[in-house]
Amino acid sequence: MWLLLLIPACVAAVLSCMRLVRIAATADALAGADAPRPTEAVGIGLYETAYLAGGPARVVDLALVLMASRGRLHLAHTGWTSVVDPQGRSRLERALITAVGPEGQCRTGELRQAMASHPTVMEVGARLSLAGLATPAAVRQSTATAVRHVRQALLLALVLLGAAIILGAPAGEDPAAAFAWFALPVILTSGTLLMARVDVYPYTRWASPAGQEVLRVVRLPRQEAADREQELLTAVAMAGPAAVQDARLRAALRH
Repeated sequence: MWLLLLIPACVAAVLSCMRLVRIAATADALAGADAPRPTEAVGIGLYETAYLAGGPARVVDLALVLMASRGRLHLAHTGWTSVVDPQGRSRLERALITAVGPEGQCRTGELRQAMASHPTVMEVGARLSLAGLATPAAVRQSTATAVRHVRQALLLALVLLGAAIILGAPAGEDPAAAFAWFALPVILTSGTLLMARVDVYPYTRWASPAGQEVLRVVRLPRQEAADREQELLTAVAMAGPAAVQDARLRAALRH
């Protein structure tokens, strides 16, 4: 009986692991083919740092905090965003004000969701991807999906092992044989996941390995004393709304 359950467990394990290995090899080839340009040529600013650290949503959070700190937006802790100054100073600010709507007020959550997929925000990621600092969206999504499939194959093997033991108990079958054979897909999938922690997981992040080096430089303490606003914006770019010390503003971003 348990042999019939072992077959799908092995098939799922082999196919999912082979797919993950193939995608990892493709990602490594792309990383080797696209030599990153110097960060000075790319122009790494706060928005670029935010994208590498947290993706499009982090860019939107940074824009909201910047505009709120300079009095252009009012972010209420009740979850509403209101336009105070309709004159945007950049393309992203103008796009954000337009997304708020003609009434000058909208829900903060809806605004963040709409802006996360806005072309202006996507351009930041596309530019960083061309520079080799951001993981291309297709590579990141396919890698994350492949890792998830390996996890599902591991869970399937464990579930089928439990089912094989339960079904074989009334017949008096020795569970040791089932344990021995089901150990094959379990070891294969768990071993692949362990290797993925080193070789694959860097490609599930927004920043590529080269982009992660840029973020490590940003995290280093600077010698010169930065102004409080720059310090706040850098912290938001790196850590998101959790870095905001103002409780009301933090609540507005997390509403």
